[in-house]
Amino acid sequence: MRTGVAVIIPALNEQKAICNVLKEIPTSIVDEVIVVDNGSTDRTSEKAAACGATVLQENKRGYGHACLKGIEYLKQQDMPPEIIVFLDADYSDYPEEMEKLIKPIRNENFDMVIGSRVLGNRETGSMTFAQVFGNWLATFLIRMFFKVRFTDLGPFRAIRFEKLIRMDMQDKTYGWTVEMQLKAAKMGLRNIEVPVTYRKRIGFSKVSGTVKGTLMAGYKILWTIIKHL
Repeated sequence: MRTGVAVIIPALNEQKAICNVLKEIPTSIVDEVIVVDNGSTDRTSEKAAACGATVLQENKRGYGHACLKGIEYLKQQDMPPEIIVFLDADYSDYPEEMEKLIKPIRNENFDMVIGSRVLGNRETGSMTFAQVFGNWLATFLIRMFFKVRFTDLGPFRAIRFEKLIRMDMQDKTYGWTVEMQLKAAKMGLRNIEVPVTYRKRIGFSKVSGTVKGTLMAGYKILWTIIKHL
């Protein structure tokens, strides 16, 4: 029976983690899982396909590029999903908690649900100091300028597909998550956060694992906030 839920997982060189993620997604509440290979040089695509995902290729590097590829694919379906769940491919999130993100949309008429690592249990060392501080600063600025309270920019999130399409998402790289939350605030969407569990990722982070990646991500997030004022 169709559930109306699709999952988009951007992935870049995550061959060691991707099947762990896919095996723990509760398939009873999901119609399709789309892994968007963002130019991997390892066996990410092969592993994802073997573990049951629909695999798309997006060779333009960038988290937003990968997410937009998945959205375009779903827009072309005869029966697009009602809800989209975004999930990382590095096994830092707990896919089995997905239902916690879907329930407020289904049962309480919310439009977007953010899985908050701040409100949940975060394994020691799973986020760097720069990530924790940057997350706090960004959500503080959103609260101050847009009068909407978020505690996290976490990538594990669910949103009504029709609302996501209306947002006309544009960011191609590090600003994707904050752009979505800013546009949700400006559109007056009903948003809520739910606590999620977070652990150390498998493998090496392409963003927080390098000084350049950390600085570029921080700059892009702050610039995205300023741009939407």
